[in-house]
Amino acid sequence: MASTPDTKTDSVVQPATGGRYREYFEEMPCYLSVHDREFKIIDGNRRFRRDFGESIGEFCYRVYKGRDEVCPNCPVEATFDDGASHGSEQLLTTRAGRSMPVMVHTTPIKDEHGDVVAVMEMHTDIHEVKRLQDELERTHARLSQLFEEVPCFITVQGPDRVIRHANRKFRETFGIDAVGKTCFDMYKARDEQCLVCPSQATFESGISQHHEEVLIAANGDKLNAMCTTAPLKNAEGEVEAVMEMCVDITEMRELQDQLTSIGLLVGSISHGIKGLLTGLDGGIYMVNSGFEKDKPERVKKGWDMVQRNVGRIRSMVLDILYYAKDRELTVEDVDVAALVAETADQLRKKASDLDIDLEIAVADDVGTFPGDAQAMRAMLLNLLENSLDACRSDRQKDSHTIRFEARRAAPWMVIEVEDNGIGMDRETREKAFSLFFSSKGLKGTGLGLFISNKIVDKHGGDITVDSAPGRGTRFEIRLPLEAKPSVRPEGV
Repeated sequence: MASTPDTKTDSVVQPATGGRYREYFEEMPCYLSVHDREFKIIDGNRRFRRDFGESIGEFCYRVYKGRDEVCPNCPVEATFDDGASHGSEQLLTTRAGRSMPVMVHTTPIKDEHGDVVAVMEMHTDIHEVKRLQDELERTHARLSQLFEEVPCFITVQGPDRVIRHANRKFRETFGIDAVGKTCFDMYKARDEQCLVCPSQATFESGISQHHEEVLIAANGDKLNAMCTTAPLKNAEGEVEAVMEMCVDITEMRELQDQLTSIGLLVGSISHGIKGLLTGLDGGIYMVNSGFEKDKPERVKKGWDMVQRNVGRIRSMVLDILYYAKDRELTVEDVDVAALVAETADQLRKKASDLDIDLEIAVADDVGTFPGDAQAMRAMLLNLLENSLDACRSDRQKDSHTIRFEARRAAPWMVIEVEDNGIGMDRETREKAFSLFFSSKGLKGTGLGLFISNKIVDKHGGDITVDSAPGRGTRFEIRLPLEAKPSVRPEGV
């Protein structure tokens, strides 16, 4: 490029030096400078001269940035090339050494032939804007951290019930791939929306909702949670999303259940013992009167009543002990065939009296497994008693059968108790192993299946139930062939 003065350029920029237009140029609240094709500054307004000195005739890249060559992606160069305005964000350094973020806009200055002979560059100080942007980013980061680290489950859901955002605790508990999935899928493992949806109610009313839910974690655990929804509105006041916050209250509910269970246990024991004592009184009376009247058959009948009620008291006390105190297992090699035969013998007469067939199926190679024989006997008696009651309550069938089976299926010992009794509906099936839940009304304590489940778990096994109303029920118990501790928290 030639370094001699360009008279053509000088003549074009001369109007900016005179009269009213020059005053406008000088007083503009930004940096204005005019550049020639050599990137030299040929004019500048008052604010430019104040912060960058008398730099007319110097290269712009040296004045603005202290560089020795043209800046990459230079907007002035681009305007000379295509005759169009260009903009960018730059960081300038004043003569005093202060760095300053600016927004740059260039404008071509053309002669009468339409040729670009100079470029005017406007730098607008945006340091206050940048400061606000930085503050906004810091605030956003703090809010994001708060959203992530708050010790409860938080999601933001759209009107389609799809999760748009989820915090860390939610992702860790319900799945890292939560965003983009429906709330009912992630919270409850459902494939259809809930019948009562608080989030939808918030969308419709714009009012926060409060509710208690049972949620299902990714590992299958059930969590009690207190949930609150809040509407997120746009500038027009329309609800465009709903934030749902759920606080895990599982431990609180467990403590509450334990306190409640004390009263239930006392009432259940009192009711049961009252009936058993009445039975004992009746049996003792018959024994005494039989001796007095020398009627052996009356003595025998009374003694049978006493034995039967003593057996019931023993069973009740064992249930209470298992509930009240977490007894350690006495592990030994349990002969499964002998255990099945002994357990069946205890109930064979009762089954016969109720006209219920009791079928036993024990594989020849069933062998032994490490366990507590006394605890296993109590567990199996509970299951068989449950099946007897289910058959006795069923008035729809002409005959009833209970199948009691044991087989070896490595790495498990499998025991099944199956009946064709009254069966269970879904609600009863889901609550079957819950503490104090009984489908027998006043006839049951609600301890039997809860304790059975607890005994199986203490052996490191699992118990499942398959049932339907009218079809009957099948309990399947799997016990490890090698000693294995419980995988559940103590007391559950």
